[in-house]
Amino acid sequence: MTDESPVYVISVAAQLSGLHPQTLRQYDRLGLVSPDRTAGRGRRYSARDIELLRQVQQLSQDEGINLAGIKRIIELENQVAALQARVAELQQAVEGAAMAMRQREAAVHASYRRDLVPYSDVQQSSALVVWRPKRRGE
Repeated sequence: MTDESPVYVISVAAQLSGLHPQTLRQYDRLGLVSPDRTAGRGRRYSARDIELLRQVQQLSQDEGINLAGIKRIIELENQVAALQARVAELQQAVEGAAMAMRQREAAVHASYRRDLVPYSDVQQSSALVVWRPKRRGE
């Protein structure tokens, strides 16, 4: 079971969240908290839904935010979470591509012939150097 597992009927969810069952139905109609449904169309709330119900209540009662504002906040939080997941996914893809590039680069370097000596072009100079050995006594 996870936080996403729909296990609570509406009466238990109402008790756990501290809200009236009719309030939960209203939030469902408004799309604030949308629980899963059973085959008989009964609502089943998850632990995440209960936490979201508490958050809605806190925003409404403590912060004075209306339900439309709360719905927008929830939508934006969900969008941020989705974008963060996408960023993490793209970071993994970039790291994988960088590792593959390093491996290909290492393979290219490993394929170099080791029997060749690097050649560097010697610059010709027009200077004339005269060398005379020292004589004894100088």
